[in-house]
Amino acid sequence: MMPLTSTALKGEASREVQEILAKAAEGNLEEKDALRLMKAEGIDDLFALFNTAHEIRKRQFGDKVFAYGFVYFSTYCRNNCSFCLYRRANRCAPRYRKKADEIMEIAEMLKKSGVHLIDLTSGEDPQIHSEKGYRRLLSYVERLKKELDMPLMVSPGVLPKTVLRELGRKGLDWYALYQETHNRLLFSKLRCRQDYDERMKAKTYAREEGMLIEEGILIGVGESREDVVDSVYQMKKMKAHQVRAMGFIPQRGTPMESRPSPPILEEMKAISLMRLVHPDRLIPASYDIDGLKGLGLRLMAGANVVTSLIPPRFHLRGVAQAELDVESSLRTLSGVKPYLQKLGLEVASLKSYRKWIEEEKARLPGK
Repeated sequence: MMPLTSTALKGEASREVQEILAKAAEGNLEEKDALRLMKAEGIDDLFALFNTAHEIRKRQFGDKVFAYGFVYFSTYCRNNCSFCLYRRANRCAPRYRKKADEIMEIAEMLKKSGVHLIDLTSGEDPQIHSEKGYRRLLSYVERLKKELDMPLMVSPGVLPKTVLRELGRKGLDWYALYQETHNRLLFSKLRCRQDYDERMKAKTYAREEGMLIEEGILIGVGESREDVVDSVYQMKKMKAHQVRAMGFIPQRGTPMESRPSPPILEEMKAISLMRLVHPDRLIPASYDIDGLKGLGLRLMAGANVVTSLIPPRFHLRGVAQAELDVESSLRTLSGVKPYLQKLGLEVASLKSYRKWIEEEKARLPGK
């Protein structure tokens, strides 16, 4: 793949798209124009869209990207999301719970590898969510922050306000909680018997307690392009600090296992739209969907965070692709770096990532 430069991505877009992108580059993209971009099909219009998003990302972050280490510490879940491998009713799902010492060992390895953040993720594990005061989760966060002194994200599902307050007091940096869609009817089909508003409120509470927020949507699960545009602007309304779009991957043993994955162009368009609407936010390019071959395309579309890096040896699982490249060590920062260099990109310093976090936290309510 060629380096991500404006000359590499030039295209002669239609006049309409050129005019919309000119406004977008100045920060003036209206929803009706965003929908026109989401509906773009011609190769020249698409190249122009990706090029504009790429240039905006470069203006904000240069050629630097951030990298996240991924620790899926429990694959048990009390929910029955129709798209997820780890849904409660799925007998095909690999199940495990990592103990505290093993979580620490994995996180230490990730820190040594040079990642900028530890992403501590699980299903809504009944053991954690039924435990009084969420002591186990709180102890993991406290120990990781104290012993590693690394930026930390948790994604254990919906948490009570009191627990979010305790996490804030312990210095947690990020709370990730994806809505998957902001179409309420589609949400009810994807996140079966879950409360849309409760999920949204948890993110608001986390912000109030001093945490940065990550929001995400799924592409290819029955949403319209209008839904995608609406989600992008909903994320802006909620002032999310990291926004992401992930293409759907069918999972064995789920109600959606026969549904095909969407074309990668749909995900790339969503990423580019996010960059136009959220020029200074972090946008992930997930390794978890189709590995290195898709990583560059997502970065080309405007992403600036490489996520889902997993160390070998610990038998950890991913989300979309549970085993993809894990034991071969390709899914590590050292495995990804040569590829990033071919794209003309380089890994940012941990100091610069900490600085970004500190500046964003300073803008939170009550700061």
